[in-house]
Amino acid sequence: MKWAGGKGQLLAAFQKFYPKELSGGKIENYCEPFVGGGAVFFDIVQNYPLKSALLCDNNEDLVLTYLVIQNEVQPLIDQLNRLQHQYLKLNDEKRTAYYYKVREQFNKQRKSVNFNRLSVKWTKRAAQIIFLNRTCFNGLFRFNSRGEFNVPQGRYKNPKILDAENLLKISKLLSIAEIRKADFREIKGWVTENTFVYYDPPYRPLNQTSSFTAYSKNAFGDPDQIALAALFSELSQKRVKQMLSNSDPKNHNPEDRFFDELYSGFYISRVPARRSINSNGLKRNAINEIIVTSYPV
Repeated sequence: MKWAGGKGQLLAAFQKFYPKELSGGKIENYCEPFVGGGAVFFDIVQNYPLKSALLCDNNEDLVLTYLVIQNEVQPLIDQLNRLQHQYLKLNDEKRTAYYYKVREQFNKQRKSVNFNRLSVKWTKRAAQIIFLNRTCFNGLFRFNSRGEFNVPQGRYKNPKILDAENLLKISKLLSIAEIRKADFREIKGWVTENTFVYYDPPYRPLNQTSSFTAYSKNAFGDPDQIALAALFSELSQKRVKQMLSNSDPKNHNPEDRFFDELYSGFYISRVPARRSINSNGLKRNAINEIIVTSYPV
């Protein structure tokens, strides 16, 4: 998935913060309560000997898509092949009409989808999600308060809607994972001392006009950030290895110590990142990302 706030660009930096027990095989389980685009999971599962993983997100359409890739990848490839063939043969005007027709169908069909039971409707919906993700503006994955996808069309000459080889690889990598729609607090009953937990929660806005919390219909405010820090502390007392990333408030206000105080008992670092969400490419400046670990790096 193209994912605003995705960690693909930061993997080289993040690898320096992974717990050393991953390399030695002492950590066999991985947990990610806000899986999003999954860049960190896919990096770790390809480089370390994991036996199991728990991947969660509060966005039921994202979870649906991962479950379809895991369990019904070939029917999904067939659906995407049809969408790609139909879309790419159109001129710009007809592509625009096609995009908004798919988006409208996707939103209208939401009420008829049973998100608790895998079905043929899931495969079609997952294909629509990937199509919209690959053809919408800036790859922005965003839903309004009614759970409707509301991103306008992007302008791409030849978008790669279907990447069959990649989908097959992802399906194989997901075979070790349990994938759930769940609140982050629900991981407590799953993690053990030999689990590595990585948290990538919806970002705390850098300012009043910069919100990175709207990828689902559920907001994620400061009370949620505080509850997450409480979980981080609770699991740390059980010797669970944990790593968390978020936007650094000091990018906007050098006096803002929200995360420094929230995670004052842990190890806090900062790495440069480039935000790709701004509609103006000239404003996608490098800023710091905050990284918290429960162990020394």
